[in-house]
Amino acid sequence: MGPEFQLIDAFVAAAAVSPRAPRGPGDDAAVLPRRRGEICVTVDAVVEGVHFRRASSRLEDVGHKALAVNLSDLAAMGARPRWALVALGVPRGFRIADARRLGAGFGALARQSGTALVGGNVTRAPGLALTVTVGGEVAPGRALRRSGARPGDRVWASGTLGDARLGLSLLERRGGPGARRLRGVPRLARMAIARQRRPVPRLALGAALVGVASACIDLSDGLVQDAGHVAAASGVALDLDGGLLPVSRALVAAYPDGRARARAAASGGEDYELLFTAPAGREAAIRRLSGRLGLELTRIGEVRRGRGVHLRGTGTARVHGFDHLA
Repeated sequence: MGPEFQLIDAFVAAAAVSPRAPRGPGDDAAVLPRRRGEICVTVDAVVEGVHFRRASSRLEDVGHKALAVNLSDLAAMGARPRWALVALGVPRGFRIADARRLGAGFGALARQSGTALVGGNVTRAPGLALTVTVGGEVAPGRALRRSGARPGDRVWASGTLGDARLGLSLLERRGGPGARRLRGVPRLARMAIARQRRPVPRLALGAALVGVASACIDLSDGLVQDAGHVAAASGVALDLDGGLLPVSRALVAAYPDGRARARAAASGGEDYELLFTAPAGREAAIRRLSGRLGLELTRIGEVRRGRGVHLRGTGTARVHGFDHLA
């Protein structure tokens, strides 16, 4: 367990949460009961110097991403978004025009997803930071959890993996080896950068997986790290095949070696795709769902008895996820 999750566990233990409290923490969102259905609530922050750099970011993109990362958590629960609160921390020199650009990016995604901005707060901060709380609705007892995977289930991933990490390396001055290869292919480079700047929360997929998936999580910190949360919550092992991981043309161009490409796909954070498990008998339904949504859904492994995540096809190098405290 890394320092980020040690810190979380320490805080939650010291906070003396009542055993009668609503379900959470431990999933992508807390589930709060009400008379009709349930409300899923989550909060996340986008912080300058940790999640983006002002010099290489458009404020419209920052506003979009601040909402998108939270909506992705609702997608992983199978919930439909309804409202949002925003706590805005701004540095000195932040202008009214800057606030409009930030709000424009946030607002465009809010309208597209049916999310109403209902309140928030603003304060001075050393750097730009947006802390967003969102709430969504799901039918009673139907929220997707991390804890439902069972031996014999298949493991699936949506979209393609590793693009956001590649896009980030392209935005950095030096970048990594994959970024250097892609600098001569502007179209593919733009695709990777767009995945990093403007993630797409898989809301339609999450809602459609209710009653189909046995467990679900969004891929914010890297495939292996997030799959580990499902394994731990479900008390099972996830066997993943690096050769089956869905990758884009940009990642293939950046990493010609298959094992290096699999490591990049398995370790890169901020993809905001969904990783889910489902019984073997639901494979046909999942493939029909893929066609209906126009979204690639790829079987990448299976669930078995045991513990942890076991990834084949990446060589001997250890695969890490994103550490928010690094």
